[in-house]
Amino acid sequence: MIEAESQMAEAASYEEQRRRQVEANKRKLEELRLHHLSAAVRESAAKPSPVKQRKRKARALPGAGEDAPLRRSGRVANLPEKPKYRDEFQDFEKRIRRSYGGKRRDLSNRVYATDEQRDYAINAAQELEEELGSDYPIFVKPMLQSHVTGGFWLSLPTHFSRKYLPKRDETIRLVDEEDDEFDTLYLANKRGLSGGWRGFSIAHKLVDGDCLVFQLIQRTKFKVYIIRASSYYETDD
Repeated sequence: MIEAESQMAEAASYEEQRRRQVEANKRKLEELRLHHLSAAVRESAAKPSPVKQRKRKARALPGAGEDAPLRRSGRVANLPEKPKYRDEFQDFEKRIRRSYGGKRRDLSNRVYATDEQRDYAINAAQELEEELGSDYPIFVKPMLQSHVTGGFWLSLPTHFSRKYLPKRDETIRLVDEEDDEFDTLYLANKRGLSGGWRGFSIAHKLVDGDCLVFQLIQRTKFKVYIIRASSYYETDD
């Protein structure tokens, strides 16, 4: 009995000693892990972060490459140079302004046609249109204040412009009944006459109520006939 109790006491003592040893080993492992972890943190903090170095672009020396021809593909190099229409028409407009001067018409002396005058001029123009026949494209255009004073812009009939006139800006020549010629600038997108029309209007003393007959005798040339609104009073007499 005494011997059994002694053996049980020894076993309990052994278990207690073993338990303490296991706990001691656990503490050592935890301390060891914490030590390695803190060391890794210190090491990573001490390392500088890599910075990308920017490549500096080499600056071309002054005058470098001036003599070298521009590289172009074979297909592009063989193509003809595109015409610079805008530059041509800007020069044309400057030339027109110089030709007719920069003076504006005195707007205080504007002439306003009566309804009778307008009707007379339109009817006379339509009769002339019938006499001229249909050998050439033709249309009648009554004059308004905006056509003959101020801005001097002449809009042309849309259906006529689409069917007969150029698809891009181009010079159109007006020939009066005396065969005097006037160059004007036709703006395809706006379908009207701009530069040069002012000179034609002033040269022929066009006023509100006058009516013009435009006959397209060539691709970019109009024969222009003028019916004066003031002729109404002459016929009335």
